[in-house]
Amino acid sequence: MSWCVIVDYGSGNLRSAEKSFRRMADELPSTAILLSGQPEHIAKADRIVLPGVGAFPACRQGLSERSGLIEAITEAVKERGVPFLGICVGMQLMATTGTELETSCPGFDWIPGDVIKLESGDPSIRIPHMGWNDFDSCASGHPVLTGVKAGDHAYFVHSYHLHPRSESDIVVGATHGQPFAAAVGRDNLIGTQFHPEKSQAIGLRIIRNFLSWKP
Repeated sequence: MSWCVIVDYGSGNLRSAEKSFRRMADELPSTAILLSGQPEHIAKADRIVLPGVGAFPACRQGLSERSGLIEAITEAVKERGVPFLGICVGMQLMATTGTELETSCPGFDWIPGDVIKLESGDPSIRIPHMGWNDFDSCASGHPVLTGVKAGDHAYFVHSYHLHPRSESDIVVGATHGQPFAAAVGRDNLIGTQFHPEKSQAIGLRIIRNFLSWKP
């Protein structure tokens, strides 16, 4: 049995994510989903999903307050090479630093770069960015993005975005007031600023691809 653990650390309602992952796991042989914040479960995971809703510092604090959780995630991802998917703030936590709420807060530093405010010089373009947005570009050769292409669209809710130091870490690009990384990835890591669990067919395809991914 291959276990995908969705990390529960008190960040938002995880039920829609859990439901979507279970739906796709049912289509795959010997794949199971576990919602857990226990380090011992992370240590045995074959895949890890880190969701996140709210402010970067609050999510970072939520992880830090659970003894051994960050260490277990780091050991699994960086030492064992477990496939990792960060969603929304879960993607932002992959960065070096977050700047939300006018404070500098450390991330995991897996994707070198900073989480900065999404800017728009056009008053008709609202921030926060909430709703459906098309992809400008897509690295369709990435296994998790198989069947996804520029022009497809997904559901976003965010005011900040991860600005990688290397453009090669951007695997999906989009624009809302300014270009931003809709998804980032390298090695066994991938993160989506959008919510795949709320993005209908495209989101479910990405979830299924992730559950089959062997980096």
